[in-house]
Amino acid sequence: MGSKNKLKRFKENETFANVFQPTRDELVNQEYQFKGDWNAKVFKNDNPLVLELGCGKGEYSVALAKKYPDKNFIGIDIKGARFWRGAKTAIEEHIPNVAFIRTQIELIEYVFAKSEVDEIWITFPDPQIKYKRTKHRMTNSAFLKKYKALLKQEGIVNLKTDSEFMHGYTLGLLHGEGHEVIYSNHDVYKQEGSPEEVTSIQTFYESQYLEQNKPITYIRFKIKGY
Repeated sequence: MGSKNKLKRFKENETFANVFQPTRDELVNQEYQFKGDWNAKVFKNDNPLVLELGCGKGEYSVALAKKYPDKNFIGIDIKGARFWRGAKTAIEEHIPNVAFIRTQIELIEYVFAKSEVDEIWITFPDPQIKYKRTKHRMTNSAFLKKYKALLKQEGIVNLKTDSEFMHGYTLGLLHGEGHEVIYSNHDVYKQEGSPEEVTSIQTFYESQYLEQNKPITYIRFKIKGY
Protein backbone atom coordinates (compact mmCIF):
# COMPACT_ATOMS: atom_id res chain seq x y z
CA MET A 1 0.00 0.00 0.00
CA GLY A 2 1.40 3.39 -0.99
CA SER A 3 2.01 6.09 1.62
CA LYS A 4 -0.58 8.37 -0.05
CA ASN A 5 -3.20 5.65 0.25
CA LYS A 6 -2.27 5.08 3.90
CA LEU A 7 -2.55 8.77 4.71
CA LYS A 8 -5.94 8.91 3.00
CA ARG A 9 -7.15 5.99 5.10
CA PHE A 10 -5.78 7.48 8.33
CA LYS A 11 -7.63 10.73 7.58
CA GLU A 12 -10.83 8.86 6.78
CA ASN A 13 -10.56 6.83 9.99
CA GLU A 14 -10.61 10.11 11.93
CA THR A 15 -14.06 10.85 10.51
CA PHE A 16 -15.54 7.42 11.29
CA ALA A 17 -17.79 7.28 14.38
CA ASN A 18 -16.93 3.59 14.83
CA VAL A 19 -13.14 4.11 15.07
CA PHE A 20 -11.34 5.00 18.31
CA GLN A 21 -7.66 5.99 18.33
CA PRO A 22 -6.52 6.79 21.88
CA THR A 23 -2.95 7.97 22.38
CA ARG A 24 -0.64 5.99 24.64
CA ASP A 25 -0.75 8.90 27.11
CA GLU A 26 -4.57 8.87 27.15
CA LEU A 27 -4.50 5.18 28.07
CA VAL A 28 -1.56 4.87 30.44
CA ASN A 29 -1.48 8.21 32.24
CA GLN A 30 -5.20 8.98 32.32
CA GLU A 31 -8.39 6.99 32.83
CA TYR A 32 -9.59 6.33 29.28
CA GLN A 33 -13.08 7.75 28.80
CA PHE A 34 -14.68 4.53 27.55
CA LYS A 35 -12.96 2.09 29.93
CA GLY A 36 -15.73 0.16 31.69
CA ASP A 37 -18.39 1.95 29.62
CA TRP A 38 -18.08 0.61 26.07
CA ASN A 39 -21.60 -0.79 26.05
CA ALA A 40 -23.25 2.17 27.77
CA LYS A 41 -21.43 5.00 25.96
CA VAL A 42 -20.62 3.51 22.54
CA PHE A 43 -23.14 0.75 21.75
CA LYS A 44 -25.95 2.13 23.97
CA ASN A 45 -27.03 -1.35 25.15
CA ASP A 46 -25.94 -4.06 27.57
CA ASN A 47 -25.35 -6.88 25.07
CA PRO A 48 -22.34 -9.22 25.41
CA LEU A 49 -19.03 -7.56 24.43
CA VAL A 50 -16.70 -9.50 22.14
CA LEU A 51 -13.15 -8.49 21.11
CA GLU A 52 -11.10 -9.54 18.10
CA LEU A 53 -7.41 -9.02 18.86
CA GLY A 54 -5.13 -8.32 15.90
CA CYS A 55 -8.17 -7.88 13.66
CA GLY A 56 -6.25 -6.99 10.45
CA LYS A 57 -8.74 -5.76 7.85
CA GLY A 58 -11.62 -6.30 10.27
CA GLU A 59 -13.34 -8.92 8.13
CA TYR A 60 -13.96 -11.31 11.00
CA SER A 61 -15.31 -8.62 13.36
CA VAL A 62 -17.70 -7.33 10.70
CA ALA A 63 -18.87 -10.83 9.74
CA LEU A 64 -19.46 -11.77 13.39
CA ALA A 65 -21.37 -8.52 13.95
CA LYS A 66 -23.64 -9.31 11.00
CA LYS A 67 -24.16 -12.86 12.22
CA TYR A 68 -24.84 -11.91 15.86
CA PRO A 69 -26.73 -8.58 15.96
CA ASP A 70 -27.44 -9.15 19.68
CA LYS A 71 -23.71 -8.91 20.56
CA ASN A 72 -21.25 -6.00 20.38
CA PHE A 73 -17.91 -6.50 18.61
CA ILE A 74 -14.68 -4.51 18.77
CA GLY A 75 -11.73 -5.21 16.46
CA ILE A 76 -8.35 -4.11 17.81
CA ASP A 77 -5.18 -3.58 15.78
CA ILE A 78 -2.27 -1.12 15.73
CA LYS A 79 -2.50 -0.85 11.93
CA GLY A 80 -5.36 1.57 11.27
CA ALA A 81 -4.85 1.58 7.51
CA ARG A 82 -5.77 -2.11 7.56
CA PHE A 83 -8.95 -2.04 9.62
CA TRP A 84 -10.08 1.04 7.66
CA ARG A 85 -11.71 -1.46 5.32
CA GLY A 86 -13.79 -3.11 8.06
CA ALA A 87 -14.78 0.22 9.59
CA LYS A 88 -15.84 1.61 6.19
CA THR A 89 -17.84 -1.53 5.38
CA ALA A 90 -19.64 -1.34 8.73
CA ILE A 91 -20.62 2.29 8.04
CA GLU A 92 -21.67 1.64 4.44
CA GLU A 93 -23.75 -1.38 5.41
CA HIS A 94 -25.17 0.23 8.58
CA ILE A 95 -23.81 -2.37 11.00
CA PRO A 96 -24.14 -0.62 14.38
CA ASN A 97 -22.73 -3.34 16.65
CA VAL A 98 -19.07 -3.24 15.55
CA ALA A 99 -16.29 -0.76 16.31
CA PHE A 100 -12.51 -0.60 15.94
CA ILE A 101 -9.73 0.56 18.24
CA ARG A 102 -6.23 1.45 17.08
CA THR A 103 -3.86 0.45 19.85
CA GLN A 104 -1.32 -2.18 20.84
CA ILE A 105 -2.66 -5.39 22.36
CA GLU A 106 -0.12 -4.91 25.18
CA LEU A 107 -2.17 -1.92 26.38
CA ILE A 108 -5.50 -3.71 26.44
CA GLU A 109 -5.94 -3.51 30.23
CA TYR A 110 -5.98 0.28 29.92
CA VAL A 111 -8.80 0.14 27.35
CA PHE A 112 -11.24 -2.18 29.14
CA ALA A 113 -12.23 -2.58 32.77
CA LYS A 114 -12.05 -5.75 34.84
CA SER A 115 -14.74 -8.27 33.82
CA GLU A 116 -16.05 -6.01 31.04
CA VAL A 117 -15.56 -8.51 28.20
CA ASP A 118 -17.56 -11.68 27.46
CA GLU A 119 -15.46 -13.25 24.72
CA ILE A 120 -12.17 -12.85 22.83
CA TRP A 121 -11.26 -13.97 19.30
CA ILE A 122 -7.63 -14.25 18.20
CA THR A 123 -7.62 -14.87 14.45
CA PHE A 124 -4.49 -15.82 12.52
CA PRO A 125 -1.93 -14.16 14.80
CA ASP A 126 1.76 -14.10 13.92
CA PRO A 127 3.05 -17.30 15.62
CA GLN A 128 6.34 -15.58 16.53
CA ILE A 129 8.22 -18.86 16.09
CA LYS A 130 11.70 -17.53 16.94
CA TYR A 131 12.51 -17.97 20.64
CA LYS A 132 13.37 -14.28 21.07
CA ARG A 133 9.86 -13.40 19.90
CA THR A 134 7.94 -15.50 22.46
CA LYS A 135 7.03 -12.41 24.50
CA HIS A 136 4.97 -11.21 21.51
CA ARG A 137 3.11 -14.51 21.13
CA MET A 138 -0.53 -13.64 21.74
CA THR A 139 -1.36 -16.74 23.78
CA ASN A 140 1.66 -16.68 26.10
CA SER A 141 1.13 -16.59 29.90
CA ALA A 142 1.56 -12.80 30.13
CA PHE A 143 -1.17 -12.18 27.55
CA LEU A 144 -3.48 -14.80 29.08
CA LYS A 145 -3.22 -12.96 32.41
CA LYS A 146 -4.25 -9.71 30.69
CA TYR A 147 -7.21 -11.44 29.00
CA LYS A 148 -8.28 -13.09 32.27
CA ALA A 149 -8.54 -9.70 33.99
CA LEU A 150 -10.83 -8.30 31.29
CA LEU A 151 -13.03 -11.36 30.88
CA LYS A 152 -16.11 -12.16 32.92
CA GLN A 153 -15.88 -15.24 35.11
CA GLU A 154 -17.20 -17.58 32.40
CA GLY A 155 -15.50 -15.64 29.57
CA ILE A 156 -14.30 -17.53 26.50
CA VAL A 157 -11.21 -17.22 24.29
CA ASN A 158 -11.14 -18.48 20.68
CA LEU A 159 -7.92 -19.07 18.76
CA LYS A 160 -8.17 -19.69 15.02
CA THR A 161 -4.88 -20.10 13.15
CA ASP A 162 -3.22 -21.68 10.13
CA SER A 163 -0.08 -22.27 12.24
CA GLU A 164 0.22 -25.81 13.60
CA PHE A 165 3.07 -24.47 15.73
CA MET A 166 0.81 -21.84 17.34
CA HIS A 167 -1.95 -24.40 17.85
CA GLY A 168 0.41 -26.90 19.51
CA TYR A 169 2.16 -24.27 21.61
CA THR A 170 -1.15 -22.89 22.91
CA LEU A 171 -2.66 -26.30 23.60
CA GLY A 172 0.46 -27.34 25.53
CA LEU A 173 0.44 -24.13 27.57
CA LEU A 174 -3.27 -24.41 28.37
CA HIS A 175 -2.94 -28.00 29.58
CA GLY A 176 0.29 -27.23 31.45
CA GLU A 177 -1.21 -24.27 33.32
CA GLY A 178 -4.52 -25.99 34.10
CA HIS A 179 -6.82 -23.91 31.89
CA GLU A 180 -10.02 -25.41 30.52
CA VAL A 181 -9.92 -26.50 26.88
CA ILE A 182 -13.56 -26.62 25.75
CA TYR A 183 -12.91 -27.62 22.14
CA SER A 184 -9.86 -28.27 19.99
CA ASN A 185 -9.57 -29.21 16.32
CA HIS A 186 -6.49 -29.58 14.08
CA ASP A 187 -8.43 -29.14 10.84
CA VAL A 188 -11.84 -27.47 11.20
CA TYR A 189 -12.81 -27.84 7.54
CA LYS A 190 -11.99 -31.55 7.31
CA GLN A 191 -13.35 -32.83 10.63
CA GLU A 192 -17.06 -32.98 11.41
CA GLY A 193 -18.62 -31.12 14.31
CA SER A 194 -16.66 -27.86 13.97
CA PRO A 195 -18.50 -24.86 15.45
CA GLU A 196 -20.50 -23.09 12.76
CA GLU A 197 -19.09 -19.61 13.46
CA VAL A 198 -15.58 -21.00 12.88
CA THR A 199 -16.25 -22.44 9.43
CA SER A 200 -18.90 -20.05 8.11
CA ILE A 201 -16.66 -16.96 8.37
CA GLN A 202 -13.41 -16.72 6.41
CA THR A 203 -10.87 -13.96 6.06
CA PHE A 204 -9.26 -13.17 2.70
CA TYR A 205 -6.00 -14.86 3.76
CA GLU A 206 -7.86 -17.83 5.18
CA SER A 207 -9.48 -18.55 1.81
CA GLN A 208 -5.99 -18.44 0.29
CA TYR A 209 -4.68 -20.92 2.89
CA LEU A 210 -7.57 -23.24 2.08
CA GLU A 211 -6.77 -23.07 -1.64
CA GLN A 212 -3.27 -24.25 -0.69
CA ASN A 213 -4.84 -27.11 1.34
CA LYS A 214 -3.41 -25.64 4.53
CA PRO A 215 -5.29 -26.93 7.60
CA ILE A 216 -7.01 -24.31 9.77
CA THR A 217 -6.86 -25.08 13.49
CA TYR A 218 -9.10 -23.88 16.31
CA ILE A 219 -9.14 -23.90 20.12
CA ARG A 220 -11.93 -22.64 22.40
CA PHE A 221 -10.92 -22.26 26.04
CA LYS A 222 -11.46 -20.64 29.45
CA ILE A 223 -8.58 -19.13 31.41
CA LYS A 224 -8.41 -20.45 34.97
CA GLY A 225 -6.37 -19.28 37.94
CA TYR A 226 -3.80 -16.46 37.86
